[in-house]
Amino acid sequence: MPVVMVTGTGTEIGKTVVTAALAAAALARGRTVAVLKPAQTGLAPGEAGDVAVVARLAGKVTTVELARFPDPLAPATAARRAGAAAVRPEDVAVAAEKLATEHDLVLVEGAGGLLVRFDEAGGTLADAARLLRAPVLVVAPAGLGTLNATALTAEALRARQLDPLGVVVGSWPAAPDLAARCNLADLPEVAGAPLLGAVPEGAGALPPAEFRARAASWLAPRLAGRWDAASFSAEFAADAGTRPAVG
Repeated sequence: MPVVMVTGTGTEIGKTVVTAALAAAALARGRTVAVLKPAQTGLAPGEAGDVAVVARLAGKVTTVELARFPDPLAPATAARRAGAAAVRPEDVAVAAEKLATEHDLVLVEGAGGLLVRFDEAGGTLADAARLLRAPVLVVAPAGLGTLNATALTAEALRARQLDPLGVVVGSWPAAPDLAARCNLADLPEVAGAPLLGAVPEGAGALPPAEFRARAASWLAPRLAGRWDAASFSAEFAADAGTRPAVG
């Protein structure tokens, strides 16, 4: 998988920290890694964006940001308001292909969810993935509401002849509630793809050295880690389906 697209079921659910964990795990295996952010919104020039967060946490990665727009909006809307050229799926594909000739792994982190518009023509991360024929990793929240959003994302991928690589929980709570515990079994069912990791909440605040040392323990072997979905689910979801019905 020289190029992997990282999308989410929404915004603020842990995509950047998951991307950093993917990069850290790959670096620990001796692979060279590049991280591409097609469009960064909501930041002024000079402010640290998502690729800077990944580099701080993961270590020596090549970072590329194709465009930056100051308003915290969808890239197409933010570009229009800034009077700037939007990023097209073709631009993403060209940049990723170039990075892939120079690196073992290229991680492309989207903005918000899969179908957030990059340009006025309606181009999305899914369109870039089709151009690249790249797998798409879905980052999802742990709790109530995640099943519908994950199912919709997976359905949108397959409607575009793309299959989700798998699902990673972007922020696994320290004290998971019943919904989160049940979702460990239900997420792969609704996605039609395996559960490939769970990053603990607060991981982005860890010291970089600790983050790098622990990253592989949050990700499955397919993502260069050692996390085991069956063991994790057994630990947290042992009683999720055993409570008696009420009523």
